[in-house]
Amino acid sequence: MAVLARRIFAAVALVAACGGAHADGVPAGWRLVWADEFDVDGLPDPGKWDYDTERNRLGWYNHELQYYAKARRENAEVKGGRLVITARREALTAQPDYGGQRYTSARLVTRGKASWTYGFIGVRAKLPCGPGSWPAIWTLGTGGKWPVDGEIDIMEHVGNKPGEILGSIYTGAQNWPRGTGKTSTTSVPDACGAFHDYQLTWTKERIRVGVDGRAYAELANPGDGDYEKWPFDRPQYLLLNLAVGGDLGGAVQDASLPWRMEVEYVRVYQP
Repeated sequence: MAVLARRIFAAVALVAACGGAHADGVPAGWRLVWADEFDVDGLPDPGKWDYDTERNRLGWYNHELQYYAKARRENAEVKGGRLVITARREALTAQPDYGGQRYTSARLVTRGKASWTYGFIGVRAKLPCGPGSWPAIWTLGTGGKWPVDGEIDIMEHVGNKPGEILGSIYTGAQNWPRGTGKTSTTSVPDACGAFHDYQLTWTKERIRVGVDGRAYAELANPGDGDYEKWPFDRPQYLLLNLAVGGDLGGAVQDASLPWRMEVEYVRVYQP
């Protein structure tokens, strides 16, 4: 609790110093509605997080190579005020849903626990840089239909291109299977050695994705009521995961494992 108290005090001090505007990019006047400060060691809080394991037996999308473990501290653990998601070179052959994978990792979701329509999401994280690593912070529509229910990639990073951060916003009209997907990039040279704030600002009018208060990806609401173009008037849930290889992750260098994605906090604000 001491860690949490220090963080809350620091946040209040920043707001006061900025005359009501949050120094971490939160719009002035918006309030905290959900957070995980990772201040209790052990497995991630089951009241806030679940695990996505549904494709383990069949194999994960985008030709990814990992087995996503459930409630396994070797792959997802809160320790010292941080959530640590770890990808390892190992095969869990005894698991009933084992699908032949040679790597393990974790994919945490708030699905069924919490979802939001509009808001500011801030995730402070340090990323792995091992070749083949593919960490992500993102949201999906609760309707469960991709891409029509929308996807917002707040952060993707590929270890084979260290320091290049990717942001994407997908809809039924704008997505990579159609060849209409748009991905923006920004440079964060020390993304693997230092913590940075990965941020989403989502209103009725537009979506902005940014790092440390700098927006680099955006989608405006066309305002014509076409769900194919703007599904973002309905709830989205949050995902934190560390994938191995795949179409974007690329070639894996086994000697570089284990990889760790560390998260200091997740905070959600709304007007």
